[in-house]
Amino acid sequence: MSAIYSRIAIASAAVALLAATSTGALAQKKYDPGASDTEIKIGNIMPYSGPASAYGVIGKTEQAYFNKINAEGGINGRKINFISYDDAYSPPKAVEQARKLVESDEVLLIFNSLGTPSNSAIQKYMNSKKVPQLFVATGATKWNDPKEFPWTMGWQPSYQSEGRIYAKYMMKEKPNGKIGILYQNDDYGKDYLKGIKDGLGAKAATMIVAEEPYETSVPTVDSQIVALKSKGVDIFISITTPKFAAQSIKKVAELQWKPMFILNNVGASTGTVMKPAGFENSQGIISAAYAKDATDPQWKDDPGIKNFDAFLAKYFPDGNRADGSVMVGYDVAQTLVHVLKACGDNLTRENVMKQAASIKNLQIDGLLPGIKINTSATNFAPISQLQLQKFEGDRWVLFGDVMSGEVGG
Repeated sequence: MSAIYSRIAIASAAVALLAATSTGALAQKKYDPGASDTEIKIGNIMPYSGPASAYGVIGKTEQAYFNKINAEGGINGRKINFISYDDAYSPPKAVEQARKLVESDEVLLIFNSLGTPSNSAIQKYMNSKKVPQLFVATGATKWNDPKEFPWTMGWQPSYQSEGRIYAKYMMKEKPNGKIGILYQNDDYGKDYLKGIKDGLGAKAATMIVAEEPYETSVPTVDSQIVALKSKGVDIFISITTPKFAAQSIKKVAELQWKPMFILNNVGASTGTVMKPAGFENSQGIISAAYAKDATDPQWKDDPGIKNFDAFLAKYFPDGNRADGSVMVGYDVAQTLVHVLKACGDNLTRENVMKQAASIKNLQIDGLLPGIKINTSATNFAPISQLQLQKFEGDRWVLFGDVMSGEVGG
């Protein structure tokens, strides 16, 4: 009998152990503030008002995309609660909103907050609090510094990378050109400037004949453009956000000035810059892209654009598909969803950053063919490639190969 009792005892112990293990497996869910069995709270800061308000549509697109995800059952069964505040492109206001999101709303992370000045103002705070400042909406190079700032990660190609690509193009097409640069007088403008100068190398000293900074508080950049033309500039580079990008196109046309015109990617939206500036004034302008232009007929049968259009029709009918910022919001929201899905039931801030730094060859609906998202523990720059484009008729036309603007790329 004792042998039977012994076997029963062993069996009971085994069942108990199995039960304990199963319970242990179920209990492996890990949460930080902002995450639970039912919800993931995500914070966001956008310039819904102020000089960069054209970008506010990025936040609206993201909200619409998360509405789509929630309608389809959420992420691993959890609904996204997206809390987005206006900072009017003002760094002190961004600090106030970041504190509110972290300390009062208790979000899991702050996602895609916009602007170099605003993100610079909150970077140290976010890292001291160990809260992810994830996929920031600015291409400043400083977001790719995992050693110093392990809680901050960029998303779009860096401004320096883009600047180096323009330098390669200018040296090939107009090696004796006289360059004049209009740039926003902050980290965003200076980052592009550095990329251009680095790309030109020794030729920067002779090719760049004039630089004109502007403050975001000014009503127009007309006087800066007149000054550049007066210096005999035949390559004009406009490092501007949408409002000032449109102004620069109009003013160059009004002066009947015909330089080679290079316009940075963040100011090159067909819908919010080129159209208001006048398609007739925009002909031949050069820029660079990493995302598809939804208005370009070459993508009419593209599965990614079909997904994008279906999303707009159902969840964001007010979204202007000609506005490149809408595509950016869509693409970056898709990237975050990929990361949150990869987190599984471990929704800690540390695991969010770990998964964000482990993306391999991710293809997003709206990125150009050949451009993929890759990150690692030492590379916090998810996208590093661009393709040159020229404005013809009423749209951007891509040309040349997909290029890397990374050093040595």
